Amino acid sequence: MRIENIELRRVSLPLVRPFRTSFGTITERQISLVHVSTAGAEGWAECAAEVRPLYSSEFIDGSDLVIRDHLIPRLQALGDALTAERVGGALAAVKGHQMSKAVLEAAILDAQLRESGQSFGGYLGAVHDRVPAGVSVGIMDSIEELLTNVEEYLAQGYLRIKLKIEPGWDLAPVRAVRERFGPELLLQVDANTAYTLADARHLARLDPFDLLLIEQPLGERDLLGHAALARLISTPVCLDESIESAQDAAAAISLGACSIINVKPSRVGGYLEARRIHDVAAAHGVPVWCGGMLETGIGRAANVALAGLPNFVLPGDTSASDRYYAQDLTAPFVLENGHLRVPTGPGTGVAVLPDVLAEVTRSRQDIRF
Repeated sequence: MRIENIELRRVSLPLVRPFRTSFGTITERQISLVHVSTAGAEGWAECAAEVRPLYSSEFIDGSDLVIRDHLIPRLQALGDALTAERVGGALAAVKGHQMSKAVLEAAILDAQLRESGQSFGGYLGAVHDRVPAGVSVGIMDSIEELLTNVEEYLAQGYLRIKLKIEPGWDLAPVRAVRERFGPELLLQVDANTAYTLADARHLARLDPFDLLLIEQPLGERDLLGHAALARLISTPVCLDESIESAQDAAAAISLGACSIINVKPSRVGGYLEARRIHDVAAAHGVPVWCGGMLETGIGRAANVALAGLPNFVLPGDTSASDRYYAQDLTAPFVLENGHLRVPTGPGTGVAVLPDVLAEVTRSRQDIRF
């Protein structure tokens, strides 16, 4: 496969409603898209980096710079030998910048699979043609507002509810949701690193609510703290921000820092590393699920394909398009009895809508190969 051009395109999409976590509130998503063109195909991917470096050290302006000035030149050096499988090795000398590396690998893999006529799911090893969908519910201004939102999502058919929590917004909202919707509801919480081990006694007060898991309660580098917390509470500990590679996953599992892993391809450097994390976790009997970064249909298609692998046994944050966007960049993903279909067409199996793309584009740059 010979790449002829890589286009970097910045777009901006409003969210259908504000999304608040312990990091802050998002009302609009700025996204860097990577568009790879070859003689016979094209590939698209989206970078998960946010405007500010709060979820991770990466941020969108920095990501664009790293992609343009440091990563693409290393890929250009491979010439005709460039394949998606060689992207990771070619970029390994650049420290960190997992999201920037992931978007390049994903766009190249999309083009490569479209050229060969293979689907993302088929390439990665998906065994399911549809995947169960959960929804992530942000921090609200009131309990009543939260209950109204959860009720709406359950009416739409979502199979699992994830509540964002932080100190001061944890016990009361969890109790209210559990009491309103009953013990059968699949319910979990996500702290996004908002607590410390000193909060263990407080977090143990979540145990009676029979949660599926508590996600990333402590700092991303605090594996020992998570291992200690796991011994002090009965709610299963799930790691998100702490896991940036299969090596991280193996270490966390060995230390007893988690019993579940949230796999986000963008956070770990791409879908090939995400598959390796899936395999490591499966070998240790640790279930995984697919996290989300408010993706458009471009990123959602690839995530849904990944979630079709056998060890993705918990509903992921693979929500329908209308959870976040009134108008998606692709045909919308629609919830069907609580599930999303795994695309079967070549590559990610979705097409970018050119009129919508033109309307939301803020800037673009071509880099010839």
